[in-house]
Amino acid sequence: MTETIKTDVVIVGAGPVGLFAVFELGLLDIRAHVVDILDRPGGQCAELYPEKPIYDIPGLPVVTGQELTNNLLEQIKPFQPTFHFSEMIAGLEPLPDERFLLTTDAGTRFDAKVVVIAAGGGSFQPKKPPIDGVEAFEAKSVHYAVRKMDVFRGKRVLIVGGGDSALDWTLNLAPVAQRVTLLHRRDAFRAAPDSVNKMRKLVDEGVVDLALGQVTELLGDDGVLEAARVKLNDGSIHEIASDAMLPFFGLTMKLGPIADWGLNLDENLVPVDTEKFETTTPGIFAIGDINAYPGKLKLILSGFHEGALMAQAAARRINPDRRIVFQYTTSSTSLQKKLGVA
Repeated sequence: MTETIKTDVVIVGAGPVGLFAVFELGLLDIRAHVVDILDRPGGQCAELYPEKPIYDIPGLPVVTGQELTNNLLEQIKPFQPTFHFSEMIAGLEPLPDERFLLTTDAGTRFDAKVVVIAAGGGSFQPKKPPIDGVEAFEAKSVHYAVRKMDVFRGKRVLIVGGGDSALDWTLNLAPVAQRVTLLHRRDAFRAAPDSVNKMRKLVDEGVVDLALGQVTELLGDDGVLEAARVKLNDGSIHEIASDAMLPFFGLTMKLGPIADWGLNLDENLVPVDTEKFETTTPGIFAIGDINAYPGKLKLILSGFHEGALMAQAAARRINPDRRIVFQYTTSSTSLQKKLGVA
């Protein structure tokens, strides 16, 4: 069994609001573990509109989603959070000592005093390919994320898609796998031009195979993939020998297991108070677009405010005997030392 990580706080979601919660908790000497189903920080900002300008962040007349993410990551560096990417909290169980046992779909276990849900509109979950019987191959041969590259060492890997994730993993797995085939429905890609150029160079060098078409059937027994039957754009049918398939068809938002945590959901949102942003379960807080209360505005700015008040309440729960003195970063030398600026 995986060793359980004991921590003060687990933050569910590494979007801007979750990242800022790390900062606010850090000012109160509380370190956090952050879990996100995506393979990188930033949430919707980084995944859906990394280059889209945002105009309503105070003090920043214009900033892109990726720039905001980068700035937040720089801001929280002094507090050294531990990130667990490509994982989703699959289970939450109250413990007798007013703590919580959380388990991810990758088997990571946390024993935490406080849980902060900062999952936006829910968790990003992969769109499944429209292939009959694909479920039988999931987890064994069909993977929607790469958690450990070594799993694919020496294997024949079929990557399906034309976005950044598909191109990134084509490039990253090429030196590891026995063979990588990239399959896309057309010879045009949505990924970064530099990644596309690097992929085409590997194809020209014979290191990577590129095929244009769509998977129609998976061949194999007991979830062990042997080949993918593909209809190419010229109408011909071809079988691509494969030990593993990585379909990157985009992401969809779903509330996921949070729906089963007994939080009295209201239209798939988590009701909270406006003093602490605590849910109906003491010790579980919700900040950002996932929560609901009278007058709620779904703005990053609002989520930052909610994170600041949540951190104060979380600190009182974690250290009930410690007197919390409110301080300003502009004048407190102790806070400035924590931030490494004094």
